[in-house]
Amino acid sequence: MTYTIKEVAEKTGVSGYTLRFYEKEGVLPHVKRDVNGVRVYSDTDIDWIETVQVLRSTGLALGEIREYVELYKGGRETLPQRKKLMMHQKSKVEDQISRLIKTLEKINYKLALFDAQEEKIEKMP
Repeated sequence: MTYTIKEVAEKTGVSGYTLRFYEKEGVLPHVKRDVNGVRVYSDTDIDWIETVQVLRSTGLALGEIREYVELYKGGRETLPQRKKLMMHQKSKVEDQISRLIKTLEKINYKLALFDAQEEKIEKMP
């Protein structure tokens, strides 16, 4: 199935401007154009866009994503390098999750203290 840039923007939440920018920056390697030069996106392109979004959300810079794309284009021989990159990002996400869990525990602790103080106030004559 093929999609227009507008349809892809609606489907992925990524603006048309950003999609064109990603293509220009080399992080969307497969976008084709029709006979009139209009971008035509495929399901594979949408998968790449989602991958780019995930990698960006982990803090990976566009230049690093471009390197990943170049490795991908290199085929099977680059699997170890791509796996290493993903393992590094996985570790970063796990660290972020750990920090967020600690933050949530602290907030829950504070909320429990507030509840206890409110309970004491309510029991006062």
